[in-house]
Amino acid sequence: MNEAGITRRGFGRMALALAGGALLASCAGVIGPRRVELSQAKLQAGLERRFPLRNRLLELFDVQLTRPRLAILAEQDRVGLTLDVSVSPPFLHKSWDGTMALSGRLVLDAARNAVFLTETHVDRFEVNGLDAGRSRDLGHAADLLVNQLVRDMAVYTFHPDDLRYAGVQFVPTRLETLPGALSVTLEPVR
Repeated sequence: MNEAGITRRGFGRMALALAGGALLASCAGVIGPRRVELSQAKLQAGLERRFPLRNRLLELFDVQLTRPRLAILAEQDRVGLTLDVSVSPPFLHKSWDGTMALSGRLVLDAARNAVFLTETHVDRFEVNGLDAGRSRDLGHAADLLVNQLVRDMAVYTFHPDDLRYAGVQFVPTRLETLPGALSVTLEPVR
């Protein structure tokens, strides 16, 4: 093959690569926002990977939170979370078990490509074996603990593949609670 044939073939490949790149770049302008639903089961699975959580409360009690159970409260634009609680003073070899229910609002963090729980408060705190007054006092302290523990806890983190479609990179921009799911709007990165 002569030199002109090699040059034409190289030029043809380069032109094809440029055309392909231009086509992909134009897809971002043609492809608009997408909506993705995250089922309650998918959110639950993501949440379970982050437990158990352990912390010391008021330097007096070791608290362990396990078995998270998520409920989407679409009519209130919030989610509920029920947890099993184990409370034990570090100086005693005894623990008390119970449950805690809390609720909060979900927000998107586009920089971290994740859904976080915020504005949480403890709705119910019951520990077996403690009188109602002591359980209530512990519940107030638990409210502070929960806000500290879940402040940076992602309920769901998007995988890089979740944010690519037809060669276009997307970013989560809007979140809506639905019965049994969350609807997330993804927009192309421009």
